[in-house]
Amino acid sequence: MAHTFLLEAGRWTLQGSWLDRDSRPVTVRGKILIAWSRDDWYTMVTKLVFPGTERGEISFQYRGRLDAGERQYTFVLQHSILGRVEGEGWVAPETIVQRYWVLGDRQRRTGFETLRQLNANKYCLSSSVMSGHYLTSVMEAIVERQLES
Repeated sequence: MAHTFLLEAGRWTLQGSWLDRDSRPVTVRGKILIAWSRDDWYTMVTKLVFPGTERGEISFQYRGRLDAGERQYTFVLQHSILGRVEGEGWVAPETIVQRYWVLGDRQRRTGFETLRQLNANKYCLSSSVMSGHYLTSVMEAIVERQLES
């Protein structure tokens, strides 16, 4: 089964749990918009909200390049909490894996995401942010493509 997330333009929703260090899990919901240009550049905009909590929303704006037929790519990201971020991704047969690092960060924050394909329209997302050697947050969610009606 060929990947649809990231490799195709589209709208996706996200629903799951967010866990910060020393806190109880909270519900997270989000929307993801992916667009591609003709020269193999993509943009991905994500907005996460935490209903029923005081926690503010988190937004991500990715820009990356993935040449047709390639399995590895790089991206830059503007993150509403982490700031300027760079990263790399790999497209494996059943997963998309991304690793990123915050630029000029004294806390040495990094992140890791795995999107496992469940079917053409659904992925299971597991992600984490680390500060140095310690996990600071974890998110687990289902990401589903919104089909045009």
